[in-house]
This record gives sequence, C-alpha cells and structure tokens, in this order.
Amino acid sequence: MTTDKAIKKFTKTGDWEPLSIHSSGINGDILVGMTKNEKAKITRYNQTGKEIQNIQRENHRETLYRYQHFITENINGDICTSDYDKKAVVVVNKSGQHRFSYTGGKRNFSPYGICTDVLGHILVCHFTFQNTAVHLLDQDGHLKALLTQPEISRASCICVDNENNLCVGSNDTVTVFKYLKSA
Repeated sequence: MTTDKAIKKFTKTGDWEPLSIHSSGINGDILVGMTKNEKAKITRYNQTGKEIQNIQRENHRETLYRYQHFITENINGDICTSDYDKKAVVVVNKSGQHRFSYTGGKRNFSPYGICTDVLGHILVCHFTFQNTAVHLLDQDGHLKALLTQPEISRASCICVDNENNLCVGSNDTVTVFKYLKSA
C-alpha cells in the first residue's frame, strides 16, 4: 500500500468487475469479490497487488458464487461472503475449500451486509421489506441467535466496532447496540 498519502493504482482486474472488497486483519491481503459474464469469484491479492489466489469453484465442479456483494474474513482465516443471488452465506477456508453454505432456514433468505466478531461469530443481515434480522452464526455455520430490534428494519450493512458493539445501517439510520455479554 502507500504510506505517503498518494493515490496509487493497486491492481487491474481485467474483464472482472469488483463487487466487494475486504482488507485482511490477519495478513494484510486484499480479498476482492468479482463478476464477469454471470460468473463470480474471489481473488486474493498480497499487499503489493500480486494475485495469489482465485476461488471460483468447489473442487472444480459447482460454482461457489453468483453475486457475492459483501465479503469478510473470520479470525480463523475463513472467507465469508453473503451471496444475494444464491440466497446464502458461503464460507470457504483459507485454502479456498468450501466449508459450508448457510441459507437461513427459509426460501426467502436475503443476505446483505456481513461481518465477523472477536469470537469468530459470523453476523449477516437478512433483509426483506417484510422483516429484517441479523443472523448470528458460529464459525461452523450454525445459527446461534436471531438479533432483532425495531430500529433495524431494512438492515443492509453491518459491522462490529473495537468495543464489540454491533453497528447496523438501515433506511436512514445507523443503530449501535451491545449483543455480546462479554468478549
């Protein structure tokens, strides 16, 4: 990256259109979710912009992604994406092997914003015009809780801050609240 506050082109993605981006807190790599001609992939770049990994298919067969609009990395190195077209949270390990897909237990699961916390939980916004909830998953994709608040209707983006507060963007509001008893 750059230390002199200058703007620098990091890398070229060719025909692939970037949809989502995440800077790894583990090693500083940049993860980019991209699409091209109805194909999708995650590409890992090192800090100099060199491509070091492409994740597109599960064991060279089934396509892992369709429209991975949000991306993050868990404390164990898993890459977690919310894929709106697949209606799933898709998680692969740091080697790119598919670990699990979480579909919310309902047909109309609409995952949007996604983040992880200090305990390795995966938090994802489920957004529809009828209802909204934040699904709290463990590292293996099991639902631990549904977090709902009247203030988070139409939640679409989410993060956890340095003090373990959950920050949720919805409509014209950002709501911040505690969701962990202790971390």
